[in-house]
Amino acid sequence: MGRSIKKGPYIDPKLLKKVMAQKQMGDKSPIKTWARASQISPEFVGHTMAIHNGKNFIPIFILEGMVGHRLGEFAPTRTFRSHGRVVAREISKT
Repeated sequence: MGRSIKKGPYIDPKLLKKVMAQKQMGDKSPIKTWARASQISPEFVGHTMAIHNGKNFIPIFILEGMVGHRLGEFAPTRTFRSHGRVVAREISKT
């Protein structure tokens, strides 16, 4: 279920302030953020965000197709190790 239209999208105010300050200066350095729940607004396009995944920061370059999505969608928090270890051992024995 989405957020109410009357409330508008959730964008972290500090993050938006940092993006606007960078736009005025013309700086293109990555912006570190822990605000994974923040929605990507059109002002973020062209900037690099370093999104925290719980362990380290993953740099993501914001494109126009990402507008409306959450920042956390682009920084996975879990790593997939693979299924079927028993099968791999049987193959190596033969």
